[in-house]
Amino acid sequence: MHDHNRTQASLMMRVTLGDLSRVPVERLAQLLLEWAAEDHSLLSRLHATVSLATDDGAVPAHATSTDGGSDIIGSSAAMRHVNEMLDRYAQTDEPVLITGESGTGKELAARAIHQNSKRHGGRFVAINCAAIPSSLIASELFGYEKGAFTGAAARTKGQIEHADGGTLFLDEIGDMPMDLQAHLLRFLQEGQIVRVGAREATNVNVRVVSATNVRLRAAMAEGRFREDLYYRLGILTLSLPPLRERTGDIEPLARHFLREAAGQFNRNIIDFTPDAIDALCQHPWPGNVRELMSVIRRAVVMSNSPVIAATDLVGLADPDRMPSVPPVSARPLPGSEGERLALIGALERTQENIAETARELSVSRVTLYRMLHRHAISLTRGFKATPGRVDPNDRRDQAGSSSG
Repeated sequence: MHDHNRTQASLMMRVTLGDLSRVPVERLAQLLLEWAAEDHSLLSRLHATVSLATDDGAVPAHATSTDGGSDIIGSSAAMRHVNEMLDRYAQTDEPVLITGESGTGKELAARAIHQNSKRHGGRFVAINCAAIPSSLIASELFGYEKGAFTGAAARTKGQIEHADGGTLFLDEIGDMPMDLQAHLLRFLQEGQIVRVGAREATNVNVRVVSATNVRLRAAMAEGRFREDLYYRLGILTLSLPPLRERTGDIEPLARHFLREAAGQFNRNIIDFTPDAIDALCQHPWPGNVRELMSVIRRAVVMSNSPVIAATDLVGLADPDRMPSVPPVSARPLPGSEGERLALIGALERTQENIAETARELSVSRVTLYRMLHRHAISLTRGFKATPGRVDPNDRRDQAGSSSG
């Protein structure tokens, strides 16, 4: 019987608010009673949740994802405004431009708009514009005809056509090459695309949500982003606040990630010590929610206690977590272990943001892709480097990086 209760508790730790909303009331009550028998703090947390919802007039966690992603968690005034805008934008088909620092949850917000819209039965197709080499992005977005180029053995749909009837999410839109921006503008204005190598246009019915952490107005002033495309993409705009401006949401977010990670890793870790909560709330979180999730998941793996202490929160007290970039002459040789470690470190600090990683390493994107290929490193999202290694004696990058 004890093992059965433990199994029930483990299952409950994997349940999201979206799942609970679909459970019959009688079954939900039974599950909560069974879970409370294992977790004696559950009742007090439920009382606190109900009290908070009554006082603020809003539920502290807004569940929007139904495909296994994390919920949008937050009861702060800033997040209540975000949730209100997400609900409003879901009622229309106009393009939405989401801005915010890296790690603030821009893709999660885009998924929320899709799931609550009339297009929720269609596909949600996400593409990272900065993670695809410029030579491939046209065929990736618009598709291609048989024989359009070497290796084009059959007609292939692009991501825009693949999202027909649903939502296309263009992440890091500020990094899209200028020549592709004109094609995207035509698609937004006419609802048509032309595959690479095709003569005729194809009609598509897609809602576009885009996101960027680049200052697009500055990019327009520098001639790197089309002004007409900016106004077409930004008919509706949403700015996501950084985590340091919503400190009241840090604790509920941390507890959410704790339950999620403990269930996934099958670890009997149930809470934080007061000093751990203080450390979390005092950290500036330059990587925002994504950084918080990484810290909590790491702590769940490393902790030897059912309660996470401040000492388990590796990385919070490290003042050198963003080291300066060494001069070109001091960079490790291409193919060396030093280069591999520098690349991995930069990817972790930037949360695999291609543009930011290239800037931190002071290399061009072409060089960065070569480095990924050389060390057989695959990103967890977007473009995946082809496994394999390049001859370490190939020193082209050493000369090319100074010009990138």
